[in-house]
Amino acid sequence: MKQQGGYVSNHFDVLIVGAGLSGVGAACHLMMEAPTRTFTIVESREVSGGTWDLFRYPNIRSDSDMYTLGYSFAPWTEKKSIADGPLILNYIRETAKKFDVDAKIQYSKRVVAASWSTPDARWTVSVQNTKTHELETITCNFLWGNTGYYKYEEGYRPDFPNEESFTGTIVHPQHWPDDLNWTNKKVVVIGSGATAMTLVPALAKDAEKVVLLQRSPTYVVSRPDTDEFADKLRKKFSPKRAHRLIRFKAITLGMLTYQLARVKPEFLKKQIRKGAIMQLPKGYDVDTHFNPSYNPWDQRLCLVPNGDLFKSIRSGKVEIVTDHIASFTPTGIALQSGQEIEADIIVTATGLIMQLLGGMTLSIDGRELNPAETVQYKGVMLCGVPNLAMTFGYTNASWTLKADLTAEYVCRLLNKMERKGLRQATPVAPKDAKTEAFLTLTSGYVSRAAASLPKQGAKKPWRLYQNYALDTMLLKRGRVTNHMKLSNPVSR
Repeated sequence: MKQQGGYVSNHFDVLIVGAGLSGVGAACHLMMEAPTRTFTIVESREVSGGTWDLFRYPNIRSDSDMYTLGYSFAPWTEKKSIADGPLILNYIRETAKKFDVDAKIQYSKRVVAASWSTPDARWTVSVQNTKTHELETITCNFLWGNTGYYKYEEGYRPDFPNEESFTGTIVHPQHWPDDLNWTNKKVVVIGSGATAMTLVPALAKDAEKVVLLQRSPTYVVSRPDTDEFADKLRKKFSPKRAHRLIRFKAITLGMLTYQLARVKPEFLKKQIRKGAIMQLPKGYDVDTHFNPSYNPWDQRLCLVPNGDLFKSIRSGKVEIVTDHIASFTPTGIALQSGQEIEADIIVTATGLIMQLLGGMTLSIDGRELNPAETVQYKGVMLCGVPNLAMTFGYTNASWTLKADLTAEYVCRLLNKMERKGLRQATPVAPKDAKTEAFLTLTSGYVSRAAASLPKQGAKKPWRLYQNYALDTMLLKRGRVTNHMKLSNPVSR
């Protein structure tokens, strides 16, 4: 295999899996902070961009501001802070081009298995060509998963009673048809998450009527898609300095909001409710449709830029129905309340299927590894698993905030191993310590996957705090190898 760097090799110091937002960022960090390491990126799809190329449904956008969803080292310069999918995709690809990451990506190659050998201090990785289905082998000293957190091939799709009787069109947002026409059609969107909240206002522009059908409400917060404070800073300071200040402000505001949700949940609930009432028609049944049974940030908040969801409700083009589905009918959906909703198109915005490390199987010295039996380490590695990192972003803030910290930590670890002349880094789990679920969110996609995820411990470095300030101290400024065994000296 010819690496585009100019030499022939099937072995690399680092193998990055995934060329989406995280994978491109990881590669950039490697080039800046661990430049002596050779690496390649394998990407199962034919193009880069990950989520931001895969999802093509109308109005796809970020649910985090781009000052934190963007990379720490690549200032976001667009006017919109809550950005549309195409803008984000262009940002990822422009960053990859600027850092010459494109030359390192091998497309249409899916990692299916990886086997660690202690005597060789390397991973042997089985990679399948997604076009020819042929297998090839790549070896690496360090394996780094940047595969996101969900299964790309399919979204979560519950079976609805009598679904086959529906004579219209059923689509899932993860695989949106290019030729779908909803103009002057009756559309029902099933779901209450960010995807549903994003789709509904976009569909309402051309549809005859859109119904958002939810089993239970979600916290919905409106904010402008531009940031006047950021614009003022850009005019006053250099791009680099302005980026740091804007990013600091966005991080701080996000952390304060989350901590307020933990400490004063009733106060925040009242503020969110008040905001909804101000933007909905007078007398609207807020307590039925916008009053969740859980506290803010037990599940992710839904962000609607410029209040577009509320505007579409006020226009009369959108109706929210909170009820349970009894069955599909030939012309729509029958609800348990006895109501029937007519539909030409049903969109099942019913969620994702969580999947770590792209679904690859792992083995260590011939023994198959079950990640669910491991304990996470610093939110980056798995105890007992050598030379393996995975990028898993925040659930209560921007994904990239944690991705950047993860990349900086991995580079620090690689550099320390090189200085010490040691080839193996293995986190060590606490003995007989109590463990709990990897994620504390109560969202459906998390609950469905809980049994297959690693565990977390009671304190650092085995606990996921979901806190950028604490993780900065742990990953960027803390000891690199506390509770970690470095071994396997380089042969002289």
